[in-house]
Amino acid sequence: MAASELPESEVPPAPLDAEAAARRRAALEHVRAFGDPILRSRAREVEVFDEDLQRQVAQMGALMHDAQGIGLAAPQVGIANRLLVYRVLSSGTLRVLVNPIVEWAGSDQEWLEEGCLSLPAVHVDVRRPIDVRVRARDQHGEGVLVEASGLEARVIQHELDHLDGVLILDHAKRDQRKQAMRALREALAERDELAHHGEH
Repeated sequence: MAASELPESEVPPAPLDAEAAARRRAALEHVRAFGDPILRSRAREVEVFDEDLQRQVAQMGALMHDAQGIGLAAPQVGIANRLLVYRVLSSGTLRVLVNPIVEWAGSDQEWLEEGCLSLPAVHVDVRRPIDVRVRARDQHGEGVLVEASGLEARVIQHELDHLDGVLILDHAKRDQRKQAMRALREALAERDELAHHGEH
């Protein structure tokens, strides 16, 4: 999930300096974009909790940080595992959820604009439960229970969608979806053009 798409009350606007902008561009090159089949596939359960998994978690955390994101799911980096990481506050601890399951979701829901690292330039309103309880494991295989509300609950649900091949476009109203697809095509074309020029 992209931090830049949060309401201003959640993230004060701050322009990136040249170094941070370069790190963000480099990080986003490792994030799978709309059209990649893995973003539409259901990720598989993680069965082995080893050093490879811990390394994967560390790499995802670093990539999410450099990309200026607040959440990242394994399929977004080309790994079909039921694994997600998130950090709602920049000063907070990286949270890791492996094989997460929503045990309960509150009946109160709200619409809020969301963005996604895999869908550059797209912002759509998504309706989600305000409160959720999620059971999972951490990267060491230890049990984790998260009772989240507000922004944290939204980020978890956004990343959980990725594990099931669901994108924010699937939640959007028809008119927003059309606008989003237009913006997405333009953004991806611009990115491809920049990449092409970078090769020469």
